Amino acid sequence: MLVAKAIAEKLRENGIESTIQPFGDNRANLVARLKGTGRKKSLVFCGHMDTVSIGDIPWEHDAFGAEETNGRIYGRGSSDMKGGLVALVIAMIEVSKSGITLQGDLVLAATAGEEVECIGASIMVRDGVLSDAGAMIIAEPSDGEIFVTHKGALWLEIISYGKTAHGSMPEQGINAIENMNLFINTLNDKFKFKYLEDNLLGSPTLNIATISGGIQLNVVPDMCKLQIDIRTVPGQNHLEILSDIKILLAEIELSSNAKFDVKVLNDKVAVKNKAGDEFVQLTLDTATELFGSEYKPKGVRYCTDASIFVPGFKNGLPVIICGPGEETQAHKPDEYVKTSKYIDSIRLYKEIALRYLK
Repeated sequence: MLVAKAIAEKLRENGIESTIQPFGDNRANLVARLKGTGRKKSLVFCGHMDTVSIGDIPWEHDAFGAEETNGRIYGRGSSDMKGGLVALVIAMIEVSKSGITLQGDLVLAATAGEEVECIGASIMVRDGVLSDAGAMIIAEPSDGEIFVTHKGALWLEIISYGKTAHGSMPEQGINAIENMNLFINTLNDKFKFKYLEDNLLGSPTLNIATISGGIQLNVVPDMCKLQIDIRTVPGQNHLEILSDIKILLAEIELSSNAKFDVKVLNDKVAVKNKAGDEFVQLTLDTATELFGSEYKPKGVRYCTDASIFVPGFKNGLPVIICGPGEETQAHKPDEYVKTSKYIDSIRLYKEIALRYLK
């Protein structure tokens, strides 16, 4: 909420009104709009306001101080992605001050909760506040490169159920950890992705991320939980992946005393623009002209709010991901954004808006 209020105040100081939409837990979305003539669809500047925690490792720089030194601005979120979000805000203000008549609206959509469940984007989709969008720029960290596709995320929690018994009499119980180990071995031996390799993203990945089970040393564990992080490429069906894993679990249950359950913790689709999209080409051409080197479309392995926004458009929504931060800085101690990249991103966002909405 505090970030939304700060953005609203900055916009108001520069003659741009905005709407803050609270939705509990001190969180809120913000939407601001520079009105155009309505002859074209709107261009959306999108960024999320939330960050991860600063972590337990001590920082050399103040995590909330926005310290600027040696060509870098330090602080939590400077790269992911308050640096990009603020650049969008400043670019919007500069477009407003240019006095140029826009043929479509320029919209700032600042979301909450992207780092976990994309709840802010989901609420915007539910309420239809961006239904007139013709294209979108998301200022996630890209080190100034232009990403035109990103992977999807399917996070699963597998629960193995057993039966407690005294640790001295394990035959009287059912060991949930041993059965989870059986699933892990089966997953490694039998599970195969169904996909076509993407020219920019490559192949899907599966990471066994967390495991926990048991209550104490002398008790047979009656529960074990495993969390899996699956990153998908365009064209993959998440329901099919889930079904394939459930089939493996059912096979194990038939041949053993194991019992399992599956929970979906996160489900975000992969996003890819259509080949030859005009907006994508406009952004590449604009960046090439502004910065003097040829920009080519690239892909990135993380996912964004685009996973929520794009499926809501029947004919697709062109989206580029381009921000001043660096992906490798995200979530790290002493996170920073390069000042030069930050300034360049403002120039790029402003020029793309003026060209697209002319």
